[in-house]
Amino acid sequence: MPEMILSAALMHGLGHQPGAWRVRGGPATDYVSPDMYGAIARKAEEGKLHVLFLAEQITNQEVGAQRPCGAMDTASVLSYMAAVTSRIGLVGTASTTYNQPYDLARRFATLDHLSKGRAGWNCVTTAHAVAAQMFGTGSHPEAPQRYSRADEFLDVVIRLWESWEPDALVGDKKHNVFADASKIHAINHAGESFSVRGPLPFPRSRQGRPLIFHAGSSPTGRDQAAKFADVVFTAQHTTEGAKAFRTDLRRRAQAHGRHPDSIKILPGMNVVLGETVAEARRKKAALDNAQTLDQLLATMARICGVSPALLRDHLDRPFPVAEFPPDAELKNGVGWRKSIIDLATEEKLTTREVLTRAPSSHHHIVGTAADVADAMEERLAAQAADGFTMMVDMLPEGINDIVDLLVPELQRRGLFHREYSHRYLRDALGLEVGTPQVARQDARELVP
Repeated sequence: MPEMILSAALMHGLGHQPGAWRVRGGPATDYVSPDMYGAIARKAEEGKLHVLFLAEQITNQEVGAQRPCGAMDTASVLSYMAAVTSRIGLVGTASTTYNQPYDLARRFATLDHLSKGRAGWNCVTTAHAVAAQMFGTGSHPEAPQRYSRADEFLDVVIRLWESWEPDALVGDKKHNVFADASKIHAINHAGESFSVRGPLPFPRSRQGRPLIFHAGSSPTGRDQAAKFADVVFTAQHTTEGAKAFRTDLRRRAQAHGRHPDSIKILPGMNVVLGETVAEARRKKAALDNAQTLDQLLATMARICGVSPALLRDHLDRPFPVAEFPPDAELKNGVGWRKSIIDLATEEKLTTREVLTRAPSSHHHIVGTAADVADAMEERLAAQAADGFTMMVDMLPEGINDIVDLLVPELQRRGLFHREYSHRYLRDALGLEVGTPQVARQDARELVP
């Protein structure tokens, strides 16, 4: 069985569990503290994790003042983390709906240079309509328009990242040749959403370009990921669901002229770890009790596209899947809801049981490192994953648990490496330097 890729997602400011800020040690202000981010980065690198994945919420309007949210600029935070580490990959979220491709390409290429080839961009289209109010753009685009813009956005960003050929920077002081102008290319893009002349004002990075992460789960999102992404992050409560998703993404990638191994699938895993099962359950109870029932119902209602009242009416009855609106009417991620529905249907759960068993859309495990490793091993053996994205329950304690408890167990089983052996993030994930074929069609002459 091949060694797994292990990523850790830093969510919602102070942890994936919404009540984490009340349970964790340290003040609530830690989510804007450089000290916390520096400590997390050093600890994760000590554990030889492949990637730290920093999520972003560009506004707190969805949750208001109930809890912190990960609203700081990801590239800025990751640049700070790059300065205190040397090997771990650093991936940040940024929206194609509320950014411009030239600015984003420049920002993440800068991070890739400053980290010496360890950066990645998690491409999202932003599902939450409230974001439009922050940017003065009028109404929030519907999903087809967001994905159409994102297709063009991704193509432009990749072409900008490749606008300097690998040997364009000469640096010949004696003959006064800084760069070979014939190897620096304007992209001269004129499309439906963007007009971008290019090129970027500095060379491509050591690893060729930053990696592209993606979380598309709808048919349109999956196809976009298959065209452009290096890594796909997904929510899958069941092994069968995870296997079907990975098989589908690999098939779609191949249909776009890519090798199936050129795309890595890292399902989310929401774990609460303890040295004993009893300790893990105590942590889980504390996190659950940090939220009111109304807050739990509101969160689940947003995911499912229904009113909290409907879920409350079915609290001790079967999860009311039959009363959910169809996928076409869902404003949030289709895949996130499907993951919960799959679990509720397979295990015949009531709504109250769903709130405990599936506090988010990600596979949820409460237990010891051995329990988590067993679940990982099962999914790897089923070819349902290339690795996992750990949805860290609370920060920084959850990172400490992963490094101190889980990593040694995975290493003991031969499932995870003991030392870094790569130069760049692309190497670490078993990916070649380059760009998915479909994204290179208009820039073929730029690639030697």
